[in-house]
Amino acid sequence: MGFVSFLGRVLFASIFMLSAWQAFNEFGVDGGPAAKDLAPKFNVFKKNLSAKLGVAIPEIEVRHLAAGVVAMKGLGGLLFVLNSSFGASLLLLQLAITTPLIYDFYNYSPENAKFGILLNEFLQHAALFGALLFFIGMKNSIPRRQVKKKAAPKTKTG
Repeated sequence: MGFVSFLGRVLFASIFMLSAWQAFNEFGVDGGPAAKDLAPKFNVFKKNLSAKLGVAIPEIEVRHLAAGVVAMKGLGGLLFVLNSSFGASLLLLQLAITTPLIYDFYNYSPENAKFGILLNEFLQHAALFGALLFFIGMKNSIPRRQVKKKAAPKTKTG
């Protein structure tokens, strides 16, 4: 059962690690296509958050945000393969930050063609989020192996 569990973690984490590898190779000086796609959506998010909170949000370069996402995906995926709850937590954090930003179906009307595509991607990432929660929950519910104490030898009476 140990190999099957390991294989499952490798296959699951490959989604994140291959995505991180691709984004890393395309990164360049400006953050690559990931930063270009994220920039307008992040600016709208900052504007909305600033309006709701009533305070100015500090400037964050989108390429730094993209670099952080790549690092969380790569490191989180690698640690997840090694059966680490910290790796799963990194992947959870990455999904929690990026999924609502990138797959903003809520900004489109249901009649728009983009709505269905973004909603589908959002739901797939929500499922990944749920699987990571399940992994962390199962990992925390399994009791650690306890060293069994040897029973004291029985004394002969007689």
